[in-house]
Amino acid sequence: MNSLNKVLVLSSTIPKSVRLISTTNSRSISDDGWLSKLLVRKIEPTKESHSRMLSDKEIVYALHTHNIRPDSVDKYLQNYKTSAAFVESRKSELGCELVGSWTVSVGDMDQALHLWRYVGGFEKIDKAKILFKENPDYSALEKERGNFVRSRHLQYLLAFSFWPSGEPRTDKNIYEIRSYSLKPGTMIEWGNNWARGLTYRRSQNEAFAGYFSQIGRLYNVHHIWCYKDLQARRETRESTWRNPGWDECVAYTVPLIREMHCRILEPTEFSPTQ
Repeated sequence: MNSLNKVLVLSSTIPKSVRLISTTNSRSISDDGWLSKLLVRKIEPTKESHSRMLSDKEIVYALHTHNIRPDSVDKYLQNYKTSAAFVESRKSELGCELVGSWTVSVGDMDQALHLWRYVGGFEKIDKAKILFKENPDYSALEKERGNFVRSRHLQYLLAFSFWPSGEPRTDKNIYEIRSYSLKPGTMIEWGNNWARGLTYRRSQNEAFAGYFSQIGRLYNVHHIWCYKDLQARRETRESTWRNPGWDECVAYTVPLIREMHCRILEPTEFSPTQ
């Protein structure tokens, strides 16, 4: 990475909880408060759960990932459109609403992602599951959908409090979901750095929402970005690297990652966000 010098220099004379970093040459260590720029926020022992420190636990998100049979994509999408309309008609009773629905155009092909918001936490999810199971119309839709998919995965997520809340976008956009598998025990550190890092990603309003897993694959983080097209994505990302401080955010967070991948998403016709 050209904008970074050697990352994470640790000295035996400094506690392990302190990380030192050399960033762009444009910044001198003689600046006021230079030492504070070298420190990742210390993670103190606490009796509070990390999720409570990072999010509002009264709102839970369900991320459904469906791998579709290549010859059944159109039938699958029609089925899910009908299912989404069913849930929308009973939104007050079920306590959930569709945030976004996408198909993957770059990455894991023949894949669809659906993001639902439950206001009221896991209590609402428990009630909704019972209502879905007891309703014959919805059960028939789920049974039919099974003919169109190869596999499915569900994660329950919480939203990072410092990210935008995933409000619907208009016109025609593409989305990028960047998914990270973090080292256990690093979620607070990740949140601390990205709370600062997002300040460098506001100029084009590209930040859509950010989540971390509660049930399913743990220590997973999903950042969702919104762009007009792939060219706008390239230009936005390149301009971000010209912002002093962004390289520092990346340098702090890269060592926390075990695995990462990205997918480019296109909204379905029934997605609330376009």
